[in-house]
Amino acid sequence: MRANQKVSCDNCDACCCRLEVILISDTGVPGHFIKIDQWGGSTMRRLDDGWCAALNRNNMKCTIYENRPLVCREYVMGDYECIVERNENMALK
Repeated sequence: MRANQKVSCDNCDACCCRLEVILISDTGVPGHFIKIDQWGGSTMRRLDDGWCAALNRNNMKCTIYENRPLVCREYVMGDYECIVERNENMALK
């Protein structure tokens, strides 16, 4: 994606899907996508590549969109945090 291009579902790089997602409420996330840490806290499981286990790598869309965690529901595509993550991701490429 070009730096000046507006973020949309069609050009989303799913950069937020590499962030740690702490589960603070029950939204119905299937158990096989949840990791329990050593202190008993719940996070979204990530695969060895660092991406969320619920992300479809072929189309970069969430496979549990209707049951995604609260923090994912509140994350706004194209908002400040999104743009920061995208810019950091582009800098790594």
